Amino acid sequence: MKEKKLNWRTLAMMGFTVVWGFGNVVNNYANQGLTVVISWLLILSFYFLPYALMVGEMGSVFEKQSGGVSSWVGSTYGPMIAYLAGWTYWIVHIPYLAQKPQNALVALSWVFYQNGDMIKGINSLVLQSIVLVIFLFFLWLSSKGINSLKRIGALAGTSMFFMGILYILLTVAAPSIVGASSATVDWSLSTFLPKFDFTYFTTLSMLVFAVGGCEKISPYVKEVENPNKNFPKGMLILALSVAMSALLGSLAMGIMFNSGDIPADLKMNGQYYAFKLLGEYYGVGNFLMILYAIANALGQISALMFSIDAPLKILIGEGNKDFIPKSFTKTNEYGAPITGYKLTAILVGILIIIPAFGIRDMNNLYNWLLDLNSIVMPLRYLWVFVAYIGLRGFIKNKTLVENATYKFINNDKIATLIGIWCFSFTAFACLMGIFPKNIELFSTEWMFQISLNIITPIVLIGLGFILPKIAKNQKNK
Repeated sequence: MKEKKLNWRTLAMMGFTVVWGFGNVVNNYANQGLTVVISWLLILSFYFLPYALMVGEMGSVFEKQSGGVSSWVGSTYGPMIAYLAGWTYWIVHIPYLAQKPQNALVALSWVFYQNGDMIKGINSLVLQSIVLVIFLFFLWLSSKGINSLKRIGALAGTSMFFMGILYILLTVAAPSIVGASSATVDWSLSTFLPKFDFTYFTTLSMLVFAVGGCEKISPYVKEVENPNKNFPKGMLILALSVAMSALLGSLAMGIMFNSGDIPADLKMNGQYYAFKLLGEYYGVGNFLMILYAIANALGQISALMFSIDAPLKILIGEGNKDFIPKSFTKTNEYGAPITGYKLTAILVGILIIIPAFGIRDMNNLYNWLLDLNSIVMPLRYLWVFVAYIGLRGFIKNKTLVENATYKFINNDKIATLIGIWCFSFTAFACLMGIFPKNIELFSTEWMFQISLNIITPIVLIGLGFILPKIAKNQKNK
């Protein structure tokens, strides 16, 4: 029986669900207001589209390798660099794990109280202690092989995704259908033009964070019908879909929230404010908001459990055992790598509690951790470009490229330059994201935040150099 191949429409939809979410619209509107419309056009054209097409080529070249980015890097630079890529992929999830319980608490506050006051009113150190307890509880559940919440959360995540699309469509149509008035008064060109100053560049990491991750669909290149034609077509449709969602979503936010006077807590509560106002537009009260909050709470818990487990197992399962200590690969009766779980608990615990001593306002703490994610998470995208530069720039086995079913650009020099551009832009965005936003310059909290923003990625990546030394000592003994 002939295996059924994917068409470009299915591929584009798969990529869209992997890359995009409603939170991307809210967080970047909170940073830039309606000027984000121009920012989306620039980043999607000059960064996301070449990024997606590079991923397509890498997936085509290494179609028989299952390790993803680590396999690509290993084939171009060797096992040690491949281990560092795998380590980066895992370790950047630590700030992500630290925020998931926060997100779940915010969602539950809106479910039970229909506002975000519960989170705002609690001392940050007390609240972060609760967050730590929640994290440790779900870490324990994950270590016991209890996976039912992952499946429930996957369904909730899908529902939340489609509700985000529904929000955009209903809000953009609201002025025509129900006569809703726009919160943003000035819709002239000047409202949309960004000021390309220092403050603007500090927001780029959130944009990069929003559009990254399409390398997850690279294994499907070989399953696409006529990949030379249909894979780039699917990626183009993916880019157009993301563009439409980003642009219409930003315009919808401009209708609901004044671009010149953005609420300070929009990153933390903006998604719920949006659905609350949408319910008021269409006369259904808080129904849509509560529905979204329930789905989001379940989705956050599911993402928490999945991200505890999956990236760690990828590191251990696909990584070269010469660089990973034997104790690190030891599993319990449920197949959970228990030493890795313990290290995860320690690192996440530190990242949950320590910042609360210097950032007392819960909204600032939430925003800081979200911004930290936008600095740290894109570090794993760098390895995609490192692998691509190696493949097209100086890999010895050129037959790999020549035998690929799909190529982004035929000319090696141009392809390498585009890879260098994407790497440089990602690194620059991460570097600029280090500088705190909406905090008084050089105040005590500003200094505390920037110190954490510098130290955290250095420590997290630096820890990756320790494991190979431990593994080598164990091997020698």
